[in-house]
Amino acid sequence: MKLRESGMPGEVFWETLFDVDLVLHRLHIGRTLRDAVELGCGYGTFSLPIAKAISGTLRTYDIEDAMVKRTCERASEAGMQSLLCEQRDVFETGFPAAAGSQDGAFLFNILHCEEPVRILREAARVISPAGAVYVIHWRHDSSTPRGPSMDIRPKPLECVRWGAEAGLKLGPEGVLDLPPWHYGIILSK
Repeated sequence: MKLRESGMPGEVFWETLFDVDLVLHRLHIGRTLRDAVELGCGYGTFSLPIAKAISGTLRTYDIEDAMVKRTCERASEAGMQSLLCEQRDVFETGFPAAAGSQDGAFLFNILHCEEPVRILREAARVISPAGAVYVIHWRHDSSTPRGPSMDIRPKPLECVRWGAEAGLKLGPEGVLDLPPWHYGIILSK
């Protein structure tokens, strides 16, 4: 299922919209995470840094073949072995991972989808009891330089509520500010 359109800009501009190092730092993404899955690799903006930061393998999935090809190309250019990319409709078929097998599931700029609880349930299914679901999204602020329209852009507390419906709870960090344009939450079982 293709997401509601939020308009993917060109790669060069896209990469200017995030402080990737800050996001990974504030979400505590590092060597303590082993294997993880990601829904929506896009250009690999987060996929490559996450795969470098964790101690295992990141498996990333996107419905758009062009995005998968670009992320794989970037991983190959970087000589990365710890990032596996696949074209897959996770909304329809789920993550190809056993229940409880992943330390993390990354849902970055994706919860403006039609069924956020459904994808959060799937992320909850694959994380281990000590694992986490990592969410970032565009602030609910029309001054952001892009992002989904305000009528489908989720507010942080909506994401927390959807997480609760999926059996996940907000971590002690609460809602994290991820300047310049995002917020983040860490959800666990």
